[in-house]
Amino acid sequence: MAARKKKLSIIASRGTLDWAYPPLIHASTAAALGYDTEIFFTSYGVELVKQTPRLKTTAIGNPGMPMPVQLPVLLQAMPGMQSVMTMLMKQKLKSKGVMSIEQLRALCLESGVKMIACEMTLDLFDIDQSDLLDDVTTAGIATYLEFAGKSHISLTF
Repeated sequence: MAARKKKLSIIASRGTLDWAYPPLIHASTAAALGYDTEIFFTSYGVELVKQTPRLKTTAIGNPGMPMPVQLPVLLQAMPGMQSVMTMLMKQKLKSKGVMSIEQLRALCLESGVKMIACEMTLDLFDIDQSDLLDDVTTAGIATYLEFAGKSHISLTF
C-alpha cells in the first residue's frame, strides 16, 4: 500500500512584518520537501495576501524582539517609531539576505502552496477579493478544517 502524501496546514492570523515570515517560510520549505501545503489567512493575517500589503513591526509588547538599536519602551511609544522600527527590521532582513515577503509569497505559489483567505475576515474588514493576490482563493474555516483534519502537521502563526 502506497503511503499518503504528507500534508501541512498552517493558519496565519497576524499581519505584521515580523509575523509574515514564519508561515511563508514554513510553507515554502514544506512544499520543497514534497508536502501538500495550505495556508489559511484569517484575522489580521489576511494582510499578508493583499496585492499591496502594509506590513509594519514594532518592538512594543515584544521585549524578546532583537532590534539593531535597543530603545527604552517610552521612546518606542513616540510617534513615528513604528515606521523607524519597520525600516530597521527591513534593513536587517535585507542585510542577512532574507527574501522579501513578495518573493516568499511568489515562491509559495510557484511551489504549489494553496493560499486561502478567510471569507468571514474579508467581510468583517470590508476587503474585496480584488484586493488580494490573484492566486488566493477564499473559503470559510470549514474548508481549512477539512484539510487540517487530514494533515500530518498543523501550525498556527
